[in-house]
Amino acid sequence: MGDHAPFLERAFALDLSEQHYVIDTIEGELPLFIQGTYYVNGPARFTTSSGWQYRHWLDGDGMVCALRFASGQVQFINRFVRSTKFVEEEAAGHPLFRTFGTTFESDRLKRGIALESPVNVSVYSHAGKLLAFGEQGLPWELDPLTLETRGVHTFGGRLNEVSPFSAHPKVDPVTGEMLNFGIAFSATNPQLYVYCIDIHGELRYRKRHRIDYPCSMHDCGLSPSYLVCYLSPYLLDMASMAQEGQTLMDALRWEPERGSQLLLVSRKTGDAVASLPIGQRYCLHLINCFETEEHLVVDVVEYDKPLYDQYQIIPALFTDVREAQPVRFVIDRQQHTAIERQALPSRLAPDFPTVAPASATRPYQDFWMLSMGAPGERGRKFFNQLVHVNWQAETACDVYQAPPNCYLGGEPVFVGSPRQADVGVIVCQVFDAEHTVSAFALFDAFQIAQGPVALLYLREPIPFLFHASFQPE
Repeated sequence: MGDHAPFLERAFALDLSEQHYVIDTIEGELPLFIQGTYYVNGPARFTTSSGWQYRHWLDGDGMVCALRFASGQVQFINRFVRSTKFVEEEAAGHPLFRTFGTTFESDRLKRGIALESPVNVSVYSHAGKLLAFGEQGLPWELDPLTLETRGVHTFGGRLNEVSPFSAHPKVDPVTGEMLNFGIAFSATNPQLYVYCIDIHGELRYRKRHRIDYPCSMHDCGLSPSYLVCYLSPYLLDMASMAQEGQTLMDALRWEPERGSQLLLVSRKTGDAVASLPIGQRYCLHLINCFETEEHLVVDVVEYDKPLYDQYQIIPALFTDVREAQPVRFVIDRQQHTAIERQALPSRLAPDFPTVAPASATRPYQDFWMLSMGAPGERGRKFFNQLVHVNWQAETACDVYQAPPNCYLGGEPVFVGSPRQADVGVIVCQVFDAEHTVSAFALFDAFQIAQGPVALLYLREPIPFLFHASFQPE
């Protein structure tokens, strides 16, 4: 196999410290309309103080970074999330809990049935609180200024620490409601949980729905009337994890013959409306959903098979990753049938799709995502392209290619001008692996190929993080 990502191992071997400072090395000019805070969360520590090394990208302890834009300056701050896992392992001086892809003798599960979350996937503001999320567990509240961990967030005691709750809530930009889901991975009675939290942070309802199989589901979609769940037959065998000591990665099984489906849930009531068969492919992230008078439109990124096996063994990632496609499903809202599937032709290996926040749940044309070169070729790879796609153009109309030995990280985040709808920037991470230097790059959102309009260089490098958000001032 070839190596399409030289020096990538350096991003997973960083000696990280927590810092807070004003960024003093900025190349280019900061757009003056950026006023507020960019947050990003992701796995950040893959080697413990005792020398233990994790195998899977999802194993690392969660670290949240913030860029605070104000008065022509940018402050940077980063802190680890003081989760139960982090605090207890720090006190013990060695790993205690099994992770997504790593197991060891005498490792522990939460209550013997689930992973103790490293809280390392996403971070969002809602109802005046900053919340950090991990897979299938309640979020942890952080101080929005210092990023100090305040504790697990139970929504006023309405949920408990084993309530299945995903890392991908969706917030309606019009109503302020937060919708989310969780999966109960029972072999005999698998359930999809659906939650609605109002603009004040109060749980409005929690509903449970029987599903055909205990599927691993990472993301959901939101339209004005529906919560949309893309259910792929990527099955989790909880018994093998809890009773046989397997990692969660090893307990997953891809069974495409079972078929994939779109489950539509009424936002008003939380009740299931329809389940639509849509083939045998896999979806990790949805792009956006919106409605017309007659149709529901669901936009996703589809793969031939799941991706989690490509996240290991660190640092040999994405050795066999394949091309994927942005796909649009058009659904008749009266008959609840899929009437069209439109796949954009591409030679991309994309992930982390994003839209402008104001476009969420509404008709739109533009979205952005990361991608990597050499899709379909054997050998280590990583994200080195930022792609702008317009549905009318039916192809990637604008692509930035990172320089050799430089890689991109973090979900691209759109920050728009409050006065001009067609003006905005995309924020994402840049890591110069050859020189072990990190920066945050700002791109003109509609002229990506021209390269960054500004680079904000950090004093010390940070690893590749996952999902991000922007909270306007």
